[in-house]
Amino acid sequence: MTDTNTIIAKRIASGTPDTGEIRALAAAAGYTVVGEVTQVRSEDSTTHFGAGKVTELAARACETGAKTIIVDGELTPSQSHQLRESMPEGTRVHDRYRLILDIFGDQASTRRAQLQVELARLRYELPRMREAADEGGLNKRVEKGSPLYDAEDRIDTLERKLDELPDPAEESRERRRTQGFDLVTIAGYTNAGKSALLHRLGDDLDLTDTTPDHPDRDATAAAEDRLFETLETTTRRATLDGRPVLLTDTVGFVADLPHWLVKSFSETLSEAAAADAVVLVADASDPTDELREKLRVSLDVLDAQNVPRESIIPVLNKIDLLEEEERDQRLAAAAELTSSPLAMSIVEGTNVEELRTRIRDHLPSERAEVTMPNGDEAMRLVSWLYDRTSVVDVDYAGGTVTATFVTRPALAEQVRAKADAIDAESEEET
Repeated sequence: MTDTNTIIAKRIASGTPDTGEIRALAAAAGYTVVGEVTQVRSEDSTTHFGAGKVTELAARACETGAKTIIVDGELTPSQSHQLRESMPEGTRVHDRYRLILDIFGDQASTRRAQLQVELARLRYELPRMREAADEGGLNKRVEKGSPLYDAEDRIDTLERKLDELPDPAEESRERRRTQGFDLVTIAGYTNAGKSALLHRLGDDLDLTDTTPDHPDRDATAAAEDRLFETLETTTRRATLDGRPVLLTDTVGFVADLPHWLVKSFSETLSEAAAADAVVLVADASDPTDELREKLRVSLDVLDAQNVPRESIIPVLNKIDLLEEEERDQRLAAAAELTSSPLAMSIVEGTNVEELRTRIRDHLPSERAEVTMPNGDEAMRLVSWLYDRTSVVDVDYAGGTVTATFVTRPALAEQVRAKADAIDAESEEET
C-alpha cells in the first residue's frame, strides 16, 4: 500500500450515485482508487454522511490501507474536521475542491499560476485550520508563530506578490499590437466542444481526432480533457476572411466550481480579457436548467475577468443530438442570458461559417491604402501585409505599388509609417 491509495465517497439526496468523474479526477491527481462508499440520503450537517456510513468509511480505510478519503462534494470546515477525527489516525479527508486544488498544483508552471494556486489552497485551508484550533481551545487569539498566523501572513504576502507581477492580459495586448494579430478566445465548460472548435478553425489543425460520436461527452474520458490538462492555454493561428487571428482555447470551467476557486486559474482567463472576441461554447445537449445555470456561471466568471459582454459570442454546440423542439428550448433558455446565441454542431460543420462571420464582425477594422515606390522594400512590405492583414488589392502602375488592406487601426498606422519610410528612402536615393 502507498500514500496514494484512496477511497472515493459520494452522497446524493436521491437517485443513483455516479462516481465516474470523481474517480477520473482522483486519477488525474495521482491517486489510486482502492474502494468506494456511496450513500443516498439527505446531508448530515455534522459529518456530511450518516453515522453508519462514516463507520463504514473508517472500516474500509483500515481494510484497504487507504490514507486519503476523497468526498465528491463540498465539505464545510466542521464536516472536514469531524470526518477526519472519525477516520484512522493519519487519514486525510479531501473534498472535491481540495482535489481540484491538487490538480492545479501539479499543473501550474508559470510563477503567477503557482502563486495563485498556493493562495487558493491557503484560503481553502484557513477556515479548516480555524475549526481545528477551535476544537483544541486555541481560538482565543492568533499568536505570532502559530500555524494560523503563518497562514494569514502568507496570504497577505501572496496577494502583494500577485499585485506586483505584470498583468498577463496587458502583455498579451502588447504582443498582439506588435505582431498585428487579432486575439479570439474560446471559453466555456469542459466537454462542451472547445477543443473541437479550435481544431475546426485553426489553420494547421483538423477534426481527425474528433469524431461525430462526441468523445468529449464520455463520462470516463481522460480527466485531462474534462479538467485542466494544463493551466496554460493552447493557442493556434487561424485565418478569417484573410485576417490573421490568434485563437486561444482557455482552461475549461468545471461543474460546481465556486468563484473563489476560479481565482486560482484566473491567469488563463486573462486571455479572454485581452481578446477582441470571446466565443462562449455551451453543450446544447445538457438539460435546459443545467444549460441555463452553466451559462450564468460562465458569464459571471467572464464578468469577473472584466470581459465586455458585447465581445462575447454565445455558441450552443451539439445541436445534432437534439430534436427541433429541444433545440428551440435550449436557444430560448440561452437567449434569456445572452445575445443571439448561435446553434452549432462543430463536428458536422453546422453554422461554422456563420460563426466565422460573427467573429470577423467583432474584430476592430480599418480599410487603409498605402502607395510607395516599386522595389525590394515595397515587395517585402507587401509580403508582410499578406501575412498580417487582409489584403484587398495590390496595384502596380507607373513605378509605384498601391496596397489596399483591412487590419487593426493600430497596425494600419504602423504600415503607413513603413510605407512613408520606404518613400523617403527612395527620394534620398534619387
